[in-house]
Amino acid sequence: MKKIDAKGLSCPQPMLMAKKAMEAGTDDKIEIQVDCAASVENIGRAAKQIGWNLTVLSQDGDEAVVELNKR
Repeated sequence: MKKIDAKGLSCPQPMLMAKKAMEAGTDDKIEIQVDCAASVENIGRAAKQIGWNLTVLSQDGDEAVVELNKR
């Protein structure tokens, strides 16, 4: 499983990092840490377009850990 720490980065950088990892196709699961609620939504939209599922593992305010899985 690939892990990405995108905390401290503003949109669209976390989404672009997630999209790059999904398109690389080297991992079936990707875990991403973000600290912007909009990033979770943007990553979710990108994942859906590529054919991946997003699961929010934890969320505390704007900080969240999400997992992406190939469908």
